[in-house]
Amino acid sequence: MLTKAEKTKQFILDTAVPLYNEKGISGVSIDDVLAATKLTKGCLYGHFENKDDLSDQVIELALKTLTNKVRLAVSKGKSAKGKIFAFMDFYKDPLHPYIPGGCPIFNTAVEADDNYPEMKQKVAKVFRAGQEELRGLLLEGIANGEFSSALDPTVFAFKMVAAIEGGIVMCRTMGTGKPMLSLIKNLKEELERYTD
Repeated sequence: MLTKAEKTKQFILDTAVPLYNEKGISGVSIDDVLAATKLTKGCLYGHFENKDDLSDQVIELALKTLTNKVRLAVSKGKSAKGKIFAFMDFYKDPLHPYIPGGCPIFNTAVEADDNYPEMKQKVAKVFRAGQEELRGLLLEGIANGEFSSALDPTVFAFKMVAAIEGGIVMCRTMGTGKPMLSLIKNLKEELERYTD
């Protein structure tokens, strides 16, 4: 059971996640967060040391939330291939993502690249873990005979993540999700070529 203070802090974080995802770390001000939460500055600073502390915890929550949502979707697959397809399908509607503003992994990666080295490391950790989990599923598929040993799990996992993340940005920029559907279909067809 959360205390009142813990509930308030969680409310601030939950409210701030879409703000940060849409405006970016440098684009969000404390006033934006105060306006969205309808809380006082004193209340906010009772839970966070400063904007950097708030930003750090908001990004941490956004990455964790998305990662957990993806893992839940993947877990519904009945086989290694089903789980990989579930991963791809999670991203099939880039114009209406789980967190408003696009993929927080990509958004944070772009902004953090030259400006926030600690955030960059957090995103790199998420990318590495995600690719490793996908690689593990592909290896599992090879081991149980779903895929042929000609499939390179490391390369395909990287390609899949890179293509989908790039596809999200392009689709959102162009204002259409159609190319993402074609991309996912193409990735599935490529993986199907490795089934015996």
